[in-house]
Amino acid sequence: MPAFDTLLVANRGEIACRVIRSARAMGLRTVAVYSEADLGARHVALADVAVPIGPAPARDSYLHIDRILDACRQSGAQAIHPGYGFLSESAAFSLACRQAGLSFVGPSPEAIEALGNKSAAKALAQRIGVPCLPGYAGTDQSDDTLIKHAARIGAPLMIKAAAGGGGRGMRRCDDVGDAAALRVLLEAARLEAQAAFGSGELLLERLVERARHVEVQIFGDAHGNYLHLGERDCSTQRRNQKILEEAPAPGFTPQQRAAIGEAAIQLAREVGYMGAGTVEFLLSADGSFHFLEMNTRLQVEHPVTEAICGLDLVEWQLRIARGEPLPLAQQQIELRGHAIEARLCAEDPWQEFAPQAGPVTAWQMPQGEGIRVDHGLAATAVVPTHYDSMIAKIIAFGADREQARTRLISALERTSLLGIRNNRDYLLRCLRARQFSEPDLSTAWLANASQSWLAPQVDSRWLAVAGALFIRHSGARHGPLSGWSSAGPRAVPLTLAVSDQEHRLELRCIAPDSFEVTGPDWIHRVACFGSERIEHAIDVDGLRRPVRAHLEARGGALDAFGLSECFTDATHRLRQRDDAVGSGRVLAKMHGQVVDIAVATGDKVRRGQRLLSIEAMKMEHQIHATIDGIVTELGVTAGQQIAPGRLLVSLEPIAVQEA
Repeated sequence: MPAFDTLLVANRGEIACRVIRSARAMGLRTVAVYSEADLGARHVALADVAVPIGPAPARDSYLHIDRILDACRQSGAQAIHPGYGFLSESAAFSLACRQAGLSFVGPSPEAIEALGNKSAAKALAQRIGVPCLPGYAGTDQSDDTLIKHAARIGAPLMIKAAAGGGGRGMRRCDDVGDAAALRVLLEAARLEAQAAFGSGELLLERLVERARHVEVQIFGDAHGNYLHLGERDCSTQRRNQKILEEAPAPGFTPQQRAAIGEAAIQLAREVGYMGAGTVEFLLSADGSFHFLEMNTRLQVEHPVTEAICGLDLVEWQLRIARGEPLPLAQQQIELRGHAIEARLCAEDPWQEFAPQAGPVTAWQMPQGEGIRVDHGLAATAVVPTHYDSMIAKIIAFGADREQARTRLISALERTSLLGIRNNRDYLLRCLRARQFSEPDLSTAWLANASQSWLAPQVDSRWLAVAGALFIRHSGARHGPLSGWSSAGPRAVPLTLAVSDQEHRLELRCIAPDSFEVTGPDWIHRVACFGSERIEHAIDVDGLRRPVRAHLEARGGALDAFGLSECFTDATHRLRQRDDAVGSGRVLAKMHGQVVDIAVATGDKVRRGQRLLSIEAMKMEHQIHATIDGIVTELGVTAGQQIAPGRLLVSLEPIAVQEA
C-alpha cells in the first residue's frame, strides 16, 4: 500500500475535527471539504486546506463522490478518511478511491459489500455459524413476500433498512396478522430508508423483548491479523437511536467477552476485513447473543473504547491504511476503568424530539478530570437544517462505572448551548434514572421510564434572574433606565415571553446591579456581578451561584435552575394565541421538507390523525391533527422547505360525532 502524507476528510462536524486532530498529531497534512452551509464551520478552520464541494444538501456535496475525488486532485490528497455517516459505508466510494489511486481509510469495497448490507451480512453470519435471530433478508422485496415471511417469523417483529442504521428505516410490528397495517409500516420504512441511504431494501427480524444492545470493536490489517477491543453497551436508546453508550458493558463476564469477541472476529476474518469495524449483537436476558449487523466504519461511540484501552483508534485506522500491521496483539489489550458517552443533540425531547436548527448564540463545554468533549462548534456556530442533529459528544472516564456516571452528570450540568433547544436535560434524566444507575438495562428501558417525565418548568427564580439580567443589560446599553427615579426606586413592569407563555414581572432597583423582582405570588432579590462572556455570577436571596446567559436587545437565553430556554421582552406587544394547544392551526416546530400530505381541503379529520410528513435532519416526522375538525387550509405543498412557525394545516373545530 502506498504511503501518504496528505489526508482528505470526507465529512463534517465533530468527526471531521476528531480525524483532523489525530492526523495532525501523526504529522499528516489535512484537507477539509465543506458545503455552502459549512463555510464558517470549525472543521474548515482546523484543516491545513479546505475545498468547497457544493450546495448545502448532502446529496450535492458530502454524498457527491465525483466532487470529493476532485477535491483530492485540487489539494494533492493521496488518502481519504470518510468518518462515519455519509459515504463511510459505501462500497461504490471505496471502489472509486481505489480506481483513482487513492488510499481509502477503511475496508475494501468487497468487504463493505459483504458486511455493510445487513441482508448480506446476516446471510454470511448464518453460513459460518454466528448466532442470528429468525428473520428474512431475501432479494424479493414485494409486500406480499415480506408479509408472508412476517407471519412465519411472528410478532413482535422489527422491520429494518438493509443498507443503513441509526434507527432510520425501522418500524416495530406487534400484529403480523394485520396485513393492511403491515403494508403501511413497510411503506413508511421503505420511504425513510430510501431517503436516508439511497436504498429502500428491507429485512425482517424477530424482536427480542428486554434485550440489550452490545457491540464489539474489531480491527484487521493487511497482514491477516485480527483483534477486538472489548465491547460497548448501547442499550440506552430513544426511537432506536443511541444517546448514551458505555464501555465495558455492565455485568459482562470475561467469558462472555471472549465468546462475543471471537464471533465478531470470525465475521471479519471471513471477508479479509481491514481497518476498524463494529459488530453489533442483541444480548438476551439469559446471556445468549445474536448477530444484528456490522458497521464497516468508525462508530460515533468509539471514544469510550479509546478511554478504557488508552488507544487512539483513528491513529490505528491511518496506520493500517498505510500498510502497517496492528500495533498490538490480542493478549496485549488491557481494559481499565469505565467510560460513558452522551450525545448532545439539537432536538426538543419534550416535543417528540423535533430537530432544531439555527444560530447558537453562546455555548460552553465542560472541562475537568476524566472529561473529554468532541464537537464541531465554531466560535459563532449555526446548526444547519441539512444534516444530523448531533452537535457534540461528552465523554466521562472513571475508575468504575459510578465514578464515570457522576462525572458525566457534573459535566453535563456545566454544559450550555444557548439559543437553540437541545437534549442536555433529557440526558441528565437518563443518567439519574434508577434503571441506568443500578443498572437494569434493555433497549426498551428508556421508552418505558420516560413516559412519566415532564419537561423542565419555568420557576420564579429563573424568571427573576432573567428579568434582572435583561434590565441590567438594557441599562448598560442605553444608560439609566426611565424607571429608576432619583426620588427613589419605583416599580418598572416587564413581561417576559418564554416558550408559549408570558410572565408579568415588576422590578425595583435597590442598589447598583441589584433588584427586587416581584411576580404574581413571589418576590426575589437578585444581585448581578461581573460576567465573563457566557458565565454570570448571580446572588438570589443571599445565595450566590453561577448561571449561563446570553443577552440581546430584545431578550436573551438563560441556563439556570435546571432550565435552558430563550426569552423575549413582550412588555409592549400583545400575545398571539393562535398557535396555543387546542387551536386549529397546526404550525411547524422544525426546519425541514414536506414529504407528503395525507389530507385535502374539506376533509374531516379526528384528533391524532396523520396530516402530513416532514423530513428533517435525515428523519421523517409525522404531523397529526391536534383537534377534531375540517381542513380549511393547507399552508404547504409536498416538497416545500419550511421553517419553524410555518402554517401547515388549518382546521375548523367540529364536534366529535360529526368527524
